[in-house]
Amino acid sequence: MHKSLQIAIVAALTLTQAHAAEIATLRNGFSIRHEKHETQGQTTRLYLSSESPGSYIDVNTVDIESFEAAPPDTQASNGVSGTRNLQAVISDASARSQIDADFIASVIRAESGGNPRAVSRKGAQGLMQLMPQTANQLGVSNSFDPEENVEGGVRYLRELLLQYNGDAVKALAAYNAGPQRVQQYNGVPPYRETHAYVARVINDYNRKKTAEMKKNKQTAAAHRVKSSEEAVASGGR
Repeated sequence: MHKSLQIAIVAALTLTQAHAAEIATLRNGFSIRHEKHETQGQTTRLYLSSESPGSYIDVNTVDIESFEAAPPDTQASNGVSGTRNLQAVISDASARSQIDADFIASVIRAESGGNPRAVSRKGAQGLMQLMPQTANQLGVSNSFDPEENVEGGVRYLRELLLQYNGDAVKALAAYNAGPQRVQQYNGVPPYRETHAYVARVINDYNRKKTAEMKKNKQTAAAHRVKSSEEAVASGGR
């Protein structure tokens, strides 16, 4: 085969693969549809939209069981996968509930990995993994609609936080295992899944806040240096 033709074919294959959607199957039973992925050591970044580079989720590489080509997304035209930015949905829910947006995002990451069409083995659905009965009680008619799901899930999370006087650990345990179990054990029930879930949310949230504080300190330091340099330059005139 002529070398230039071979290069052209390789380039064409690369372009085809770059635009082919994928399905990542996780070890917890969830699957996440995405446009492409990048693995960087212990973390794999799944890009959810080819149009928005900022629309992605990070997953522990060891939690991914396999990748496969995704079937045509017949729901995309209905706005299920092409909804407005998830961060905007979270921001709106945060403003209405007065719950930190980063905390909501950490719950969503732990619940569904950011996949609006996630369904657990027990039948929980959507971003915040609402059981059909819970969704019905919250007035959520379509758990696969990101805005409806997040609105309902955050409303329920707020109720739990109020019930436990702002105790996030108990609220998260109740979200995962049910309020009756938290009452039964007067705290986090002795279930491995619940303990792992609470730790995952809290650790993810703390990691975000630590990174945010570090970034703010660096920005403040850069501003101080700039101000000092401007003051020196001004004094020298």
